[in-house]
Amino acid sequence: MIKFDRVSKRYPGSFDAIKNTSFEIEQGDLVFVTGASGAGKSTLLKLIAGLERPTSGTVLINNQNVSQLKAAAIPYLRRNFGLIFQDHKLLYDRNCFDNVALPLHINGVLGEEAAKRIRAALDKVGLLSKEKSMPITLSGGEQQRLAIARAVVSRPSILIADEPTGNLDEEYATDILGFLYAFQQVGVTVIIASHELPHNIPDNMQNVVKVLHLQHGELTA
Repeated sequence: MIKFDRVSKRYPGSFDAIKNTSFEIEQGDLVFVTGASGAGKSTLLKLIAGLERPTSGTVLINNQNVSQLKAAAIPYLRRNFGLIFQDHKLLYDRNCFDNVALPLHINGVLGEEAAKRIRAALDKVGLLSKEKSMPITLSGGEQQRLAIARAVVSRPSILIADEPTGNLDEEYATDILGFLYAFQQVGVTVIIASHELPHNIPDNMQNVVKVLHLQHGELTA
């Protein structure tokens, strides 16, 4: 579970990126964080993932108070998360297999177990046949699918995607959202930042969608 209680985040010499925000997200929820550019979406996701700490208020992740965690404990907290960014953040000097391997190697998963997980993740996003390809040879949609494989290979309980379809055409965007919806269907908490709520959410998922709409750092829905 994720719980925000009157959370604010102010960057030095700046305004409040997030203001007095409270909400709860349960395990297995599908959540869209919506709002215009500069509304605070990325800051909210960073607070959820423990990449930023709040200026005031309380952020609880699985009943752990992020503000009170020692710096050495933060990497262990982040193992709960898979992170997907709009600009992919792929390593272009490594092939697809090695890109997906990176979080496993960081967590000490090596050898046959790592290879099995990597190929399973690539297979889930339809890229198993391209495991030896370099990312630069992939289309934009395929690069984003590779980023999803890397995010889920460690079997996170929470998947965070920051505007994952922002640079994609509608066909690729629908494809990417379909992969994210599929992970929610098997119990993963999926949190997606987007300018607006997608219009093509499947009918069978309409009743499970939660929306957190931000405007100038404040929650309006």
